Amino acid sequence: MTSIDEFVAEARTWLEQNATPRQDADASRASVSVFHNLPADEERALLDRVCAWQRLRFDAGYGALTWPESDGGAGLTPAHEEAFVELEREFDTPGQHELASVSAHLIAPTIDLFGTPEQRRRLVRPLLRGDELACQLFSEPSAGSDLAGLATRAEQRGTEWVVNGQKVWSSGAQFAGWGELIARTDPDAPKHRGLTAFLLPMDTPGVEVRPLRQMSGGASFCEVFLDDVRIPDTWRLGEVGAGWKVTLATLGFERSHSGANTELGGGYRHLVATARRLGRLDDPDVRRGLAEVWVREKVGELAATRDREARLDGAEPTSIGSLRKLAWAQKLKQVSEVAVTVLGNRLVVDTGDDVYQWTEHVLGAPGYRIAGGSDEIQRNIIAERVLGLPTEPRGDKDVPWRDIPR
Repeated sequence: MTSIDEFVAEARTWLEQNATPRQDADASRASVSVFHNLPADEERALLDRVCAWQRLRFDAGYGALTWPESDGGAGLTPAHEEAFVELEREFDTPGQHELASVSAHLIAPTIDLFGTPEQRRRLVRPLLRGDELACQLFSEPSAGSDLAGLATRAEQRGTEWVVNGQKVWSSGAQFAGWGELIARTDPDAPKHRGLTAFLLPMDTPGVEVRPLRQMSGGASFCEVFLDDVRIPDTWRLGEVGAGWKVTLATLGFERSHSGANTELGGGYRHLVATARRLGRLDDPDVRRGLAEVWVREKVGELAATRDREARLDGAEPTSIGSLRKLAWAQKLKQVSEVAVTVLGNRLVVDTGDDVYQWTEHVLGAPGYRIAGGSDEIQRNIIAERVLGLPTEPRGDKDVPWRDIPR
């Protein structure tokens, strides 16, 4: 196996041939939106650039570094991946889009765990390469944080399932070709046991996607309506009634991956560049805040590396992901607080320069206290499954979903 030093040298050469070095000055003008605030055509163009870069990396051997060669990966260690991530930050790249990240880091590994050979052949490599994009069809208006209480129904009719219901907060659904759908297949079973997962082609008749406008300006989230949508049983993901296990795996990947996503909405690098541009680097409050953000980012990266190593050893996602996700949400909150310290009244008055865009971060960051399970849900999981504290009383635990008051 290539040593880290040899790998970095080769990767640097490749990056120098395919990208331009990133300047600190650029970071102060880079987007710091937590959720994209772009017209639909511009967001589609951004997503196309992100996927094109993803394909370029993948074909060069840098797009799925820890995945096995059978899936188009490089079969390298998490240390190699971490080294490439650090190196890539030195270059100007198209950035990130949540749908591309969800596709490659959440749904691809879920299909790898639970998918049939045909499902894996059809989707894992395309999702990793950026040829296919997939969204999550989990949350519902009536379920809130109680994801297991979802009401979207899937009824089996011969070799097909007919699905009716509504999903919401599905990031990037308007651009996705596929959706990972969780639906209720047995209303007579307790809510956690009557669920089944499916892979849904988003162009299936009966699927309607409506983007939702956010207070930060963009329309990254969508609501998705499912009206007599027919899904072949060949696209069922996992066993009938085992949808909660599939759901937890995807959420585990999401929570574990959260801590490593240091560029989302801006972070230490962007704050430093903005502070330097405004002449605030000598302010002790600014310096202290920057140091705290840097430490939190490094801890998140190390935690993500540890999780990847465990997964490569064969471990499935665990409840430790809730710690990662909670820390990530707190990191975004901390970045907002430091931005307020750096900008002062520039945060609320548009003076015509680029620093006012930090407003989009401050308005968007609270959303991640809900996304992927609210902070309160994460604390319950940590308390019960990590610390071993007594569980909360749950009156509906063994009650058939059909009989739960709603």
